Amino acid sequence: MDSDKYSTQVERLGIVETGRRRRWTDDEKLKIVLESMQSPRAISSTARRYGISRSLLLNWRRSLCTEPEGAAGHRSGFVPAMVVADSTPSPPATPASGRMVIEIGKDRRVIVDAGVDGAALARVLAILERR
Repeated sequence: MDSDKYSTQVERLGIVETGRRRRWTDDEKLKIVLESMQSPRAISSTARRYGISRSLLLNWRRSLCTEPEGAAGHRSGFVPAMVVADSTPSPPATPASGRMVIEIGKDRRVIVDAGVDGAALARVLAILERR
């Protein structure tokens, strides 16, 4: 049997118009999303009213960030951070009680209280080191 018996004939093709893709403006999307949020079960009915799919409406809600967040309102993500110099002086630390003994070599010893000024102590130790 010859499978190419219809190959010489030209068949007529018809073009079926399926409609063109609808383009929604941001204002229209916002209006539809706000309407869908009027009641908890309004998503499907709103989508049907405007001739769009339920999943498209849910995508719009997510992209416009108007969908309510989780039960506790907690949302994970990045938070912008800035490093700023501390302009307020920190409160003075409470002085620790006690003394500190610093031995330099065999014959030198410096005894200071815990509240000693660090800069003054550094100067004294530098002088003793040179001797």
